[in-house]
Amino acid sequence: MNVPELIDIFLDVKAYGVVGASANRDKYGNKVLRCYIQNGYRVIPVNPKEKEIEGIPCVASVMDLPDEVKSISVIKPPAITEKVVEMAARKWIKNIWMQPGAQSDRAVELCRQNGINAIADGSCILVVLRYHQE
Repeated sequence: MNVPELIDIFLDVKAYGVVGASANRDKYGNKVLRCYIQNGYRVIPVNPKEKEIEGIPCVASVMDLPDEVKSISVIKPPAITEKVVEMAARKWIKNIWMQPGAQSDRAVELCRQNGINAIADGSCILVVLRYHQE
């Protein structure tokens, strides 16, 4: 499949998680969260240190995401992304979008081994969904 097809599959779910969501509006973890909100998607921030971000309750870990979350965006360093992929596989998450800088060959290979649709080619959800600063 080509990247646009992978993105269509990623976006064809009911709810999303943002791993690396941040309360700091200058950080990409916050911009990605707001991008989902701007586009009317149901999104859940994943951050063990925050109770809520942008008025949305946080969960501490991928393992705490509701079962309807089948796609996650990851804004973490590559070594953490690899651990996120392992948890996502156990949680039956079907799609992972590794934002630029989050991807690693090992994380992509773990996705492939677990049948997870991986977007890790440098595509950015902020560009694809036309994020605009508020």
